[in-house]
Amino acid sequence: MPTIRTLIVDDEPEARLGLRSLLESDDQISVIGECSGGNEALESISLYKPDLVLLDIQMPDMSGFDVIRNVESDTLPVVIFVTAYDQYSLKAFEVHAIDYVLKPFTNKRFNEAISQAKDKIRSQKDLSKLTERMNALLARFDEQPPRVPNATPTYLQRIAVKEGDRITFLNVEQIDWIEAADNYICLHVGRKKYLLRSKLGDIEKQLNPNHFLRIHRSRIVRIDGIREMVPLGSGDCILILKDGTELTSSRTYRNKRRQLLNPLQNQ
Repeated sequence: MPTIRTLIVDDEPEARLGLRSLLESDDQISVIGECSGGNEALESISLYKPDLVLLDIQMPDMSGFDVIRNVESDTLPVVIFVTAYDQYSLKAFEVHAIDYVLKPFTNKRFNEAISQAKDKIRSQKDLSKLTERMNALLARFDEQPPRVPNATPTYLQRIAVKEGDRITFLNVEQIDWIEAADNYICLHVGRKKYLLRSKLGDIEKQLNPNHFLRIHRSRIVRIDGIREMVPLGSGDCILILKDGTELTSSRTYRNKRRQLLNPLQNQ
């Protein structure tokens, strides 16, 4: 009987080590990889198509919910959420028959979740309804975001992008500017370009607003990469980057551009 191919996703190395240790004693489970963030998880799910994913919800680059939103429906695995959400919020998981373990969890509770996941995978029970249940759960949390104890703002630090048969990791500070490209975004890093399946608005929320600025409905730029600003009238302007790239910024975003001038105005 083939083993259940399992992917571990958590931004904390200690948490990943703990989960792997619990799984290693189970000869029905095969850990095929570990991911430290959501972007990396999306690439691994697409590449390796695991049967089961242990998925942290709070991660700096992308939440576990956003990972599920971006997984193609035909590759959606069975998911056990690993979370620090409070008991009130966790009732939503129970209502939609989605399993979870609450940090810090006991071995008994973890084993119960794994046992249920095995039953679903082995018997294929309810797998046809998995996407429907996940969408219902995500809709519930979109309407009423769950409370997380001691939550602090975190911003995207690193992005994983697929290049052929390999994955490249980019530090966010390497990115000069970002543009929308249909269902993708294009990351401009020096003379290289990288495509990532995401929406510009989604990545904007994950970027530190002190370091990146939305200048157009289809463009975001790294602030310290801007060399000059040339007004065009009617509120539009041209931003010239340090490498000479010229980007048009529309008048719709002129209020946001004012943060570029504030240091001068305060002198």
